[in-house]
Amino acid sequence: MSASPSLLILGATSGMARAVARRYAAAGYSLILAGRDVAEMERDAADLALRGAPMVACHTFDALDLASHAAFLAGLGETPDMALCAVGFMADQAACDADPALADRVARSNFNGPAHILSLIGSAMAARGAGMIVGISSVAGDRGRKSNYSYGAAKAGFTAFLSGLRGRFAAQGVHVMTVKPGFVRTRMTAGMDLPAALTADPAEVAEAIFVAARKGRNVIYVKPVWRLIMAIIRAIPEPVFKKLSI
Repeated sequence: MSASPSLLILGATSGMARAVARRYAAAGYSLILAGRDVAEMERDAADLALRGAPMVACHTFDALDLASHAAFLAGLGETPDMALCAVGFMADQAACDADPALADRVARSNFNGPAHILSLIGSAMAARGAGMIVGISSVAGDRGRKSNYSYGAAKAGFTAFLSGLRGRFAAQGVHVMTVKPGFVRTRMTAGMDLPAALTADPAEVAEAIFVAARKGRNVIYVKPVWRLIMAIIRAIPEPVFKKLSI
């Protein structure tokens, strides 16, 4: 284990990932940023160093290129103490219905790619006997809705995967935490009319992750009200639910 704890962030250029990086830099973590735009990550690296990160490394990573994942992980050298997956992609449902390739990208970005790399990371951590994985899923996966069922289905799969991964590695010193942020003010939601009371800032998501990870939580809703909201939505009878415009 390194002198300072290390955090690998997959999908490091997203708004939530940047906020998480800043929070963990302030806590003295060494950071490994991974994503497709290395130049953008390198611009963030100087700021993160100023915020307290003793080391910031940047690596090219493509979640959709499953064949490259093993080499990517090997290229990191030492397995990180903690890994967070912020990889995701959301597209309009009507567009997904009209374009199978777009629907496939949604599925691969939100489930296939993240699941594959986290399985590899979990195995490496288990071999060492310690580690933590954090996966950012979505409340959209709690029940399929006509407005975004392609995205919701992928996130439902990812939530189930993280639950299974948590069970798989529980006895091997590796903890897996599922994060369901709800609405977040990021580039992905730009232009959407979001309810203020249900919408979190990226910094709020980062703080919730930081606190919950230290407590060893299994599943968190960043805004606790979402747990109640989704419980109500899941309880609506199907004959009624299919008539709702949500």
